[in-house]
Amino acid sequence: MKTILLFIIAEILFGVLVKGQYQEESPITIEKISDNLFQLIGGRGANAGMYIGDNAVLIIDAKMDEKSVEGIFTAVKSFTDKPVKYLVNTHSDGDHVKGNEFFPEEVVIVAHKNCRKEFFHPGRDGTPSRWADAKLFPFIPQVTFDNQMQIHLGSKTVELYYFGVGHTTGDIVVYFPEEKTAFIGDQVFFGRPQLIHSYKGGNSFEHVKTVEKMLEALDALRFCSGHAEMKTREDIEIHLEEIKRFQQKVKALINEGKKLEQVQSEFTTEESRLAESVYNEIKAIR
Repeated sequence: MKTILLFIIAEILFGVLVKGQYQEESPITIEKISDNLFQLIGGRGANAGMYIGDNAVLIIDAKMDEKSVEGIFTAVKSFTDKPVKYLVNTHSDGDHVKGNEFFPEEVVIVAHKNCRKEFFHPGRDGTPSRWADAKLFPFIPQVTFDNQMQIHLGSKTVELYYFGVGHTTGDIVVYFPEEKTAFIGDQVFFGRPQLIHSYKGGNSFEHVKTVEKMLEALDALRFCSGHAEMKTREDIEIHLEEIKRFQQKVKALINEGKKLEQVQSEFTTEESRLAESVYNEIKAIR
């Protein structure tokens, strides 16, 4: 009994240690893409972007907390004394937008019109959105667009595109034509199953169409996403083939008469959420 008790205590202590290491915030590191464009990795939250124009700076996504936002501004100051004028939210997920409230109020926040709506969307469990608090209204996107928008920073132009529903209904692509680099937020995941927020209106079949439109419309060579290293066009194409095969497998299992739980049992635990999304999408149109 004493041996068993010591083993249990050791397991608990190990779990606490691992949890503490996981929660420890890594410092923000800067990945240079060009003299003007950088990816900001680390802190709490998704990868972010920094673009230095002729007269101002544009930031892509805001991470999650005040310390991380301070890290973003430290990164800016290490390259320029130009002011941060724009913050672009690629979509409404908390790891991309919770840091909005720690930006100065004079910074203009830009997003797709659906993204702004999703700021007020209840959580997955139905809890009300924290952004419904009037104190946070200054940090919700003030400028929105439908399909395409340009932001001019002196002679430099940043292109914003909406190609359709995917991960959510409001994901956009921020494109830098001189660098042939696109910041795509969570529109594509790598190294894990694609996350589709069905509760926000996301759809895996629309996701495929949307990403194909992106590849057709942009001559981008580099793709910066929220949770992976920089990727190539080939990486995106491989992702599309993988998710199409995933969808076909779910469809075949449904044709065999399998219920949701039976379909999910054919996939890994990590894949079960995507399997559920695809299953419900197929059943909805039958």
